[in-house]
Amino acid sequence: MLATVGFFLNFWAWALISPLGSAYRDQLDLTAFQQSALVAVPVIVGSLGRIPVGALTDRVGARVMFPAVSILTVLPVLYVGFVAESFEALIVGGFFLGLGGTAFAIGVPLVNAWYPPARRGTALGIFGIGMGGTAVSSFTTVRLANAVSPEAPFLIVAGVLTVYAVVAALLVRDAPGRTAARGSFLARTWATAKLPATGQLSVLYALGFGGFVAFSVYLPTYLVNAYGLAQEDAALRTAGFVVLAVLMRPVGGGLTDRYDATRVLVVCFVGVAVLAAVAAVELPLIPIGTIAFLGLAALLGASSGAVFGLVALLAPAEKVGAVTGLVGAAGGLGGFVPPLVMGAVYDRTGDYTIGLGLLAVVALLTAWFTRGPVRRSARAGRAPA
Repeated sequence: MLATVGFFLNFWAWALISPLGSAYRDQLDLTAFQQSALVAVPVIVGSLGRIPVGALTDRVGARVMFPAVSILTVLPVLYVGFVAESFEALIVGGFFLGLGGTAFAIGVPLVNAWYPPARRGTALGIFGIGMGGTAVSSFTTVRLANAVSPEAPFLIVAGVLTVYAVVAALLVRDAPGRTAARGSFLARTWATAKLPATGQLSVLYALGFGGFVAFSVYLPTYLVNAYGLAQEDAALRTAGFVVLAVLMRPVGGGLTDRYDATRVLVVCFVGVAVLAAVAAVELPLIPIGTIAFLGLAALLGASSGAVFGLVALLAPAEKVGAVTGLVGAAGGLGGFVPPLVMGAVYDRTGDYTIGLGLLAVVALLTAWFTRGPVRRSARAGRAPA
């Protein structure tokens, strides 16, 4: 529970800039690409930061890392809310705000160590509900900024993160018998990167979780530009997308405890390809567009849970944090590129058809990769099964 709450609150902080993307665009006269960069910077930093944070968690434990990351994330939250007033300053703030996104690599090894293999898929899926922090950000950030003050959402998040950091320092405990990782960070990271499971799962997670992240940070902008929605309406619809994806994550993890995980993932990725192709046509938002995006939310959420059900089963116990860091980084990177592509495409063409079409193609290729190389490696006992 404490791990899920910590993940939730840090992800709430991580996603504070995205709902305000349109407001920053109007206030600072940003191009579509600059707006995309603004919402994407926390994603890239939070993604790459999972590699050292995961490795540190293997060494010192979540008992140290959860309160440390939570209290450090308070600083950029306050900076963005109270100090940053230019595009450059917001980029700097977003860079350090990315620290909140690294909490994922702390919670996975903590949860993994407390549960037996047969229950880890479900347990990690439940932990993944913490990514619903992005939904709370979508629901509340614009409303609080408009109804109270522009600083209000940042002040509230800083307060709850501070309280959580104190509670985590007092109550979070690593599993009995935890073995601390030894050796240098670079040597351990390289050894982890060479594991077959790491590379294969990174590809799968880059689409599953990366797709979720990309939509959670860019969907408000997309809905405003493509359908002319008001900023608050777009933020609320994005929150609905995020909530559904969050609810489906434990479903995906639970399915890997019962069925062949590669089959679960193939079904998810083929479904993503079909629905992305439908969305690319930009049919009326109600009902076809809404159905397509909610379907994407469900399938991306389920696939994210399914991938980490495999990590829990395959990664050596002493390397779960490091594997989580690398695979989680791949997922975050998968969420970093699409907003930039979508912004660049919109600047040049005035619509998003090409960007969504590319998602459909990538999803089909990932389904093939899962159905072929990943499954063959699984049967040979070298990678996911």
